[in-house]
Amino acid sequence: MNTEKKVITRMAPSPTGKFHIGGVRTALFNYLFAKHHNGTFIIRSEDTDKERSKPEYEENMLDTLEWLGMKHDAFYRQSERTEIYQEHIKKLIDSSNAYEAEASKDNPDMPVIRFKNPNKIVKFTDLILGDIEFDTTELGDFVIARNIETPIYHLTVVVDDGLMEISHILRGQEHINNTPRQILILEALGFERPEYAHIPLIMSPRGGKLSKRDPEVIPAYEYKDQGILPEALVNFLAFIGWNPGDEREIMSMDELIADFDISKVQKSGGAFNIDKMHWINKQYLNEFSDTEFAEYIAPLFTELKSTPIYDESVMQKIIPIIRERTNYLIDVQDMITDGELDYYFAQPEIDTEKIIWKKDVKEGTIRHLEEAHELISNFNGEFTADLVKESLWIYAEEVGKGNLLWPLRYALSGRDKSPDPFTLLATLGKKTSLERITFALSELNK
Repeated sequence: MNTEKKVITRMAPSPTGKFHIGGVRTALFNYLFAKHHNGTFIIRSEDTDKERSKPEYEENMLDTLEWLGMKHDAFYRQSERTEIYQEHIKKLIDSSNAYEAEASKDNPDMPVIRFKNPNKIVKFTDLILGDIEFDTTELGDFVIARNIETPIYHLTVVVDDGLMEISHILRGQEHINNTPRQILILEALGFERPEYAHIPLIMSPRGGKLSKRDPEVIPAYEYKDQGILPEALVNFLAFIGWNPGDEREIMSMDELIADFDISKVQKSGGAFNIDKMHWINKQYLNEFSDTEFAEYIAPLFTELKSTPIYDESVMQKIIPIIRERTNYLIDVQDMITDGELDYYFAQPEIDTEKIIWKKDVKEGTIRHLEEAHELISNFNGEFTADLVKESLWIYAEEVGKGNLLWPLRYALSGRDKSPDPFTLLATLGKKTSLERITFALSELNK
C-alpha cells in the first residue's frame, strides 16, 4: 500500500433516499483510514440523477455524518460540475477514446456517447481482496454519457476522483465490477490510478445482504431518536468486518483512528446484530452519571411531568432502577407504554387472587402483610433497601420467603414483575409503602 503521497479518501453517496447504515459504515472506514494517515476526507454528493436526487436527502446524509463526528474536509456536488465533465467527454472524443453512437436498436433516435474499449486485461491489487484481474473485452463499448451535457456515473466518478487526487477508494464489494471500466477511463484521461479497497458487505441476520427491508434497519439518523449514542453507533459499525486484532470491543473514535488498519478488514461479510448494537450502547450509558442519564431519558417523561401524580423525588430514586434495565431509549419507552413505572407515582390496583402466594391462602397473606406493616411502622433507622430487608428477613424465613415477599412486592407494585420488595420500599418511602400495604389489606378484607 502506497501511503507516501497524501492520503485522500472520499465518500460519494447519491442523495436519492435517506442515508442507509451501509453507507455510514463505508463513510466511517474512509474517515478512519484518512485520519489514521493524517489525510483528507471528502464528501461528494453524486446528485446528477435530477429526478430522484433531493436536497432533503443530501441534508439527511450531512446531518448523519455530523452527528456521528465524521467531519469532512471538503464538500462537492456533481450537479455543480457539469462543465468539467463536458470538457473531459470532449477530450475523450477528440482522442478517439469515445464516440457518439446510437443507444440501441430499439432507440436509434437517442444517440449516446460510448467509451471505445481497448479490450485488454486490467489488473489491480485490492487492499482487502488481493490481486484481481478482469478481461474487459466482455464489457464492449460501454456508455459514459447520454449526451455531451448528461454524463453518467462511470465518467463523473473517474473525473472527480482524478481531479480531486483521490489516493484510495474504499467502497463496498458490490462496486468491484465497476472498477475495470473506471480504470480504462482514468487511463484514457491520463489520471493516476488510485488504490482500491472493496470492503465486505453488511449481512442480514437472516442471511444475504442487509437491505432496507430488514426490520432492524432504519435510516441511520433515526437511531438517534431511539437513543443510540453516536459513539456507540460508530463503535458498532467499525466492528462489522473489522477488529483491532485483540479482545477490545469498546473503542472511542480517537482509538479507532489510531488503530485502524485496512489489512485487518475481513474479506467476508459481517452480520448486522442489533442486540450487539444495544449492548454497546449500554456500555456507553454505563459511563453516564445519574444526572447525565436523567437528561438522556428526560424527553420521554415530559407528559408525565405535567400530571399531578408526578413527584421529582420519586423520579430521582427510580433513575438507577430504570438505567439498570436500559440499553437504549426504546427500553424506557416500553416501560412507560406498558405501565411498568406507573406504580411509582400512583396507587396500583390490586388483584386479590394474584396477591396470594401459590403456596399460601388468603388468611395467611393477610397475616403476613399485617406483620410486615407492623415491622415497617416500628422501623426507625435510615429507610434503605438493605436495612429494611434486615428488619423483615427473620420473619420471612420463619413463614417462608415467598409467603411474605410475594404479597409484599405485589402490594407495593400491583404487578407480577417488578423490582424486589426491599428496593420498592426504599424507593417509595416509608409513608407511601405503609399506605399501599394498608390498601392491599383492605382489598383482601372486603
